[in-house]
Amino acid sequence: MKLLLPIFLACFFAGINSSFAQNTGTISGQITSVDKLPLESVSVSLIELNKGTLTDNQGNYQISNLTPGKYTIRIQILGAAEKDLPVEVTSGQTSIVSYQLNEENIHALQEVTVMGSTNKFSKKESIYVARLPLKNMENPQVYTTVPKELIQEQMAIDLGSISKNVPGAGIPMLANQGRVTFRQRGFETEPNARNGVAGAAFSSIDPANIERVEAIKGPSAALFGTNVSSSYGGLYNRVTKKPFNGFGGEVSYTGGSWNLNRLTLDVNTPVNADKTILFRMNGATTFEKSFQDQGFTRSLSIAPSISYQITDRLSLWLDVEFGQAKGTSVVRFNPFTGSNKTQSIKDMKFPYKRLFGANDLTYDTQMLNIFAQLNYKISEQWTSQTVISRSRSSINGYISALNGRTDSTLRASVTRGYTAFIATDIQQNFIGDFKIGNFRNRLVVGLDYYNNSNSFDRIAINGPTINFINPPANSKINAQVIDALASTGTVRAENNGDNSYAVYASDVFNVNERLMAMLSLRVDRYKSQGVYNIATAVTTGAYNQTALSPKLGLVYQLLKDRVSVFGSYMNGFFNKAGSDASGNAFKPEQANQLEYGIKGDVWNHKLVGTVSYYDIRVKDVIRADPNDVNYSIQDGSQQSKGVEFELTANPVKGLNIVAGYAYNDSKYTKADETLQGLRPALSGPARTLNFWVSYRISQGKYKGLGLGFGGNSGSDSYQTNTAKAKIIIPSYTLLDASIFYDQPRYRIRFKLDNLTSEQAWSVRLTPQAPARFMGNLVLKF
Repeated sequence: MKLLLPIFLACFFAGINSSFAQNTGTISGQITSVDKLPLESVSVSLIELNKGTLTDNQGNYQISNLTPGKYTIRIQILGAAEKDLPVEVTSGQTSIVSYQLNEENIHALQEVTVMGSTNKFSKKESIYVARLPLKNMENPQVYTTVPKELIQEQMAIDLGSISKNVPGAGIPMLANQGRVTFRQRGFETEPNARNGVAGAAFSSIDPANIERVEAIKGPSAALFGTNVSSSYGGLYNRVTKKPFNGFGGEVSYTGGSWNLNRLTLDVNTPVNADKTILFRMNGATTFEKSFQDQGFTRSLSIAPSISYQITDRLSLWLDVEFGQAKGTSVVRFNPFTGSNKTQSIKDMKFPYKRLFGANDLTYDTQMLNIFAQLNYKISEQWTSQTVISRSRSSINGYISALNGRTDSTLRASVTRGYTAFIATDIQQNFIGDFKIGNFRNRLVVGLDYYNNSNSFDRIAINGPTINFINPPANSKINAQVIDALASTGTVRAENNGDNSYAVYASDVFNVNERLMAMLSLRVDRYKSQGVYNIATAVTTGAYNQTALSPKLGLVYQLLKDRVSVFGSYMNGFFNKAGSDASGNAFKPEQANQLEYGIKGDVWNHKLVGTVSYYDIRVKDVIRADPNDVNYSIQDGSQQSKGVEFELTANPVKGLNIVAGYAYNDSKYTKADETLQGLRPALSGPARTLNFWVSYRISQGKYKGLGLGFGGNSGSDSYQTNTAKAKIIIPSYTLLDASIFYDQPRYRIRFKLDNLTSEQAWSVRLTPQAPARFMGNLVLKF
């Protein structure tokens, strides 16, 4: 009897559910792009019931438990015209309503992810580069994307490893607090953008939450402003992972040389039955010792995100990134140049595997980035986008550099104390796609407010002088030694900040379906709050400046959506404080770039590439006044020109190729006599090359087994380059190799970086790691 009761209840409720199902019906279908690729996160709703859902990662949707009758399905994507389709629901049956979108810009729509691209390493379409849903072949600007598929295959566990795939990036420069910078077109470039707005982090950034990295080339102040595009070489934009419609994820462990231990987690799930609220959590923790005699890093990153399709017209995306780390400063060596001679770091007998520090000379960093984006479809032609970004970074402890005193001695310069950086970016954009007569216009009009606030409470301490050619057995640079010298240090206790107010507009005008013109303009009002000295309670250096930043571009598609030729004029600027000997206030420094080239996307996306030539002219550079050493003048200039090439290819199934080449010729065209006509130091190698080739068996007994091989090389460059002294960084070639086995439920990878253990240095003379082995196991669910 006890056994019969649960069986009876089960049958009873099953009968109820069966009867209920027979009295209701279901609507399902698939949404695809122009190229018949499935589209994820498309809003599908029933107008009559105000009920909806989102498509999953295969473009499929389903709405169940519907009373029989006639309904209207509405397909809604921000950035495209909505589509209403009639459907009739029948009891106990499923009505199929599928739709293939036909908007020409569907690959770049704001709320859509296009799945299943043939060339998995070529994901060029971006909504951030032009601040518009604009395809790569329509964009007169050059940019490189590094998608998560390539990041995973190369087992990249830091931003520096990801940048290996960007032409011209060179060896990344790692700052003492984990912050990383790159070279781009002869200028230092930082990863200051996150999802298209300000997201700077003065600390290490874990790539666990990165969907892709976009390296946007050239001065880009017209659309991004100088706070985000803080380099004439361009900017790096980190696009974070977004929740998707379905349950899934993975857990991953990586171990390797120098006690590397790394654990990552990625979990995604719908929150409600209609799957209009989606949640995703990414996290990572990493510990690794240095290859040198001392040094380590330990970090933790947590990144939750929520996507909420509030109505078919309104959506919200909330993304949070938190990270904290503890570590020791890397080597940053500034050789002695008083001997006025040309030297190579390779010949200085500087110990490659010596930190000249101790494991108690540590820093702690904490980083928090909050990003919120609200999209509202005003009409079929217009979308409102509101973005709020808040970032905070703090550094506490010891950060250091090594300064040469003679050709054989050095002294540590150690900064001890606390520093905090807080930035807020608020943007309001109106994005339109409309026609004036027969001419199509894609227009973005935006307002941008940026606030930056920094605080310093630290002291600069000079350590003891030691011989680096014959260093002592025990380190003389540790916390005890540095603390004992603190009374001789220089205190920096101050607050500073600034506000920027900007309005910008950018229009892409279709003369016809093949010829397009872009016209952009930014008006930027900058207000420096000056520097507040905490000891004296006095504020100095406050000033205001206004800058105009234009951008012009032309694109002609020789073959529609396949081959384009383009040309552009772009501008960047930096606000400058002070005045000359006559009391004339300085104006913003300006850089103007002319660029032209050709883009291709052929053979069903199997071959995608760009070849471009650029010429950047910087003017109004502040330099020392040759007639009065107490003042400066604003008449300096610099030129940076070169050629870039990038290619991703999928010539046969399973074979993928990524390659890039960059040549850069930079020089001071008007400068102090010690620099005139010379290549700027820290501008990186004049020539760089990068490539990665992988092959994966796509069928048969060994399906999923693959090999990868790649490398990076760069020509000689300079840490110091003046008429009197030169410090040469030698050329390098770094080769990597991997083997992997990828299955639906798990993935195993092994990789060896720097196969030949070649000695290489960054522009700040940080020794790069020798051969490093890594193994990785991923479990998928």
